[in-house]
Amino acid sequence: MVIPQSLRIKLGPKPKTKLLVYGYKDAVIMKKMDIPDILKDLKSIYQKVDARSAKYGKMSDHEINEIVQKYRKK
Repeated sequence: MVIPQSLRIKLGPKPKTKLLVYGYKDAVIMKKMDIPDILKDLKSIYQKVDARSAKYGKMSDHEINEIVQKYRKK
């Protein structure tokens, strides 16, 4: 399937952009999906845990879980 250049410029999809494609009546609808970068998110959580551990000492599983839960709420 070819997406016209004018739409590619307007919407800005990059190579390997994920699209949700579905049919509605007599049309095909494509929606760009925003998939989070899991590795980036995980590194951010590790940095927060490491920083807090360096400042206050070893953390309990409960404290680590609190950081993870706060991050998930974002």
